[in-house]
Amino acid sequence: MRTTKCQLLATSLCVMLLGLSIAALSTVTRCGLHFTLISNIAFESNSYRVIHNAAPVSDFLPAFYIGICLSMVLILAALLSSVATVRESEHLTAMGFFCFALAFCGLIPAAFWRYTHRTEVEDSMMDVYDFVYEEARKNASSFRRQELTAIHETFLCCGKHSPFGETGDIERETCPLGHAETAEEDCLQEIRDFLKKHMDFVSALLAVTICFMVYGMILTSFLWFSIHFSNNLDRKGKYTLRESTTSCCALQADHSG
Repeated sequence: MRTTKCQLLATSLCVMLLGLSIAALSTVTRCGLHFTLISNIAFESNSYRVIHNAAPVSDFLPAFYIGICLSMVLILAALLSSVATVRESEHLTAMGFFCFALAFCGLIPAAFWRYTHRTEVEDSMMDVYDFVYEEARKNASSFRRQELTAIHETFLCCGKHSPFGETGDIERETCPLGHAETAEEDCLQEIRDFLKKHMDFVSALLAVTICFMVYGMILTSFLWFSIHFSNNLDRKGKYTLRESTTSCCALQADHSG
């Protein structure tokens, strides 16, 4: 019992940190400059805008709000489990188990979407860059050059890598200072590397959180059964003397006297 309590308190602390991490990650993914810049580029086939504004499991609720709701459920599960452990409350333990189960049910579809759409985010963002690059190269007076310049400055890259090592006029005009001459940082590769690191972190966070949800459900269920059966055992062997019985005994004592 004592070991279970210690483990559940430690698990609750980790779950609370995971909840805060998911909230921070959702905010960065929603409001980060790298993501909003690509999402705000207007053209009909901007598939990344759909991914950015919609959730993996719902086309009506943005992923940002799902991430925030999930983080709130995790924090609530951690708080309920901590209080239930200290007070040894059956009801709070059951509520903590329910929150762990609810978060688990929300994490599984997100992990499944990430597994089945491994390169969709990367491909959609690189498609957007290809479109902006070609439009800016064809039309010198187009506002696409401003968007291309903003992408180069944000990702610290310079155009597309040429197999001949040449730098075109579009790179000289839109690349940040110090990158136009070398053009070594190919933007497609930089975008791919940036998103790979980000999505790898997302996958790792999902996997760790799912493991903690399963462990939290096991601990809360074990603690609930322990509290439930210990309360039943405490009730056995206890007897109470009713007031009527006391009066009867006192009356018999007077007569005998």
